Amino acid sequence: MRERHEPDRASRSRQFDDELVGLDPDDPDAQAFAAHLDRMQRLRPGFTVEGYLAGVTDFADSANRAEGGRRWAAVLVVLALLLVAVYAVWDALVFVLLTLV
Repeated sequence: MRERHEPDRASRSRQFDDELVGLDPDDPDAQAFAAHLDRMQRLRPGFTVEGYLAGVTDFADSANRAEGGRRWAAVLVVLALLLVAVYAVWDALVFVLLTLV
């Protein structure tokens, strides 16, 4: 039986070994900052479908974490994108129908 509690090193961010040396890995603020650094340093392909989808996922995650005015700004951005998509589909549909007539 272990007498001393050792933190779980597998789930701990590597940021505590590299960038956040000296900070308490059990501190919730330090864990949140380490998670932020992990997101900022993530490498993924930029000009592929996977890269674009990962960017949408990052936007959705950050919008879910946002509060107040930033959350409403994210909602407005999403609504504007949906309106542009609806307009583009409608315009294409009208073009196709008028071309056939």
